[in-house]
Amino acid sequence: MNRTLTLLPAVLVLFSISLQGQQLSLFSQYRENAVIINPAAMESDFLTFGHNMTFGASYRSQWVGLASGPRTQTLRMSFVNKRYAGVTPLFGGHIINDQTGPTGFTGVYGRIGGVVTSDPEYGGFAIALTAGAVQYRVKASELVLRDPGDAVGSTNQTSIFPDVGLGLYFYQMVGDGNMFYSGLSVPQALGLDLTFKNENGEFYTKRVQHIYGTLGFYKFFGDDGFLEPSLLFKYVPNAPVNVDVNLRYQIPGSLWVGAGVSTAKAIHLETGFLLGGSLGYDNTFRIGYGFDYSFDSFGPSVGSTHEINLTIALDK
Repeated sequence: MNRTLTLLPAVLVLFSISLQGQQLSLFSQYRENAVIINPAAMESDFLTFGHNMTFGASYRSQWVGLASGPRTQTLRMSFVNKRYAGVTPLFGGHIINDQTGPTGFTGVYGRIGGVVTSDPEYGGFAIALTAGAVQYRVKASELVLRDPGDAVGSTNQTSIFPDVGLGLYFYQMVGDGNMFYSGLSVPQALGLDLTFKNENGEFYTKRVQHIYGTLGFYKFFGDDGFLEPSLLFKYVPNAPVNVDVNLRYQIPGSLWVGAGVSTAKAIHLETGFLLGGSLGYDNTFRIGYGFDYSFDSFGPSVGSTHEINLTIALDK
């Protein structure tokens, strides 16, 4: 369910083709990009340490060793006002850039919503949306045809379309300060049929809605340590449901480690450092590394996946 099908337009420009598959960027450390997957989500910094403003960046290289492997970069910012009860506002935005061989897209989004709550730091129900624009592109000069004698032209193609994402999110403090959370989202609610044309013909791809579900729990220990089991569900029409099961342990102090497995026949490993709280600062800086390895029908030849995340969280 990754992105093999999105490479097909690069080899068939003389015919009209319709593609359906995983068209959204994937993330190994999906909790670090929770607000991109679900606009109503709370950042992990808020759920764990009460920091209500977050800035983050990530870089992901998928299928290392393959020349056309996806490369994804993101920038994000989020804020939730934790000083009001009733309906407290949340907002932010993100930029995402993805390149897979000769095809790619860049999206710019704003985010706005509200949390229905009596106390934002103890729990609430959030509703939010993202709205923005996405530029899709094809580099004609990099197209490789089945028949080397076919002409493809050299004009790069681009199209810009609006995009909207919708999300619901519930979180609640339970027991002795522990935190439960769950969410449901459609990060690209607008489907479209995208057609590119040149002097030799046309090809097109069809964007379809993706549905994501999240479920997780923070079990806190002394000295800011915690254990976090979590699930990520992904559904795309005409494709199997994919489930990621993960477990992360924040060692009291600065280090965390994690591992997981996916029904798409992949394993996930992650580790990172959290600096700030253990040094007596109100703000935190986090750097994380994620590693994926696939055991699906493609076999090990698809290569591994590497992901780096940087996050700064503030208490405002």
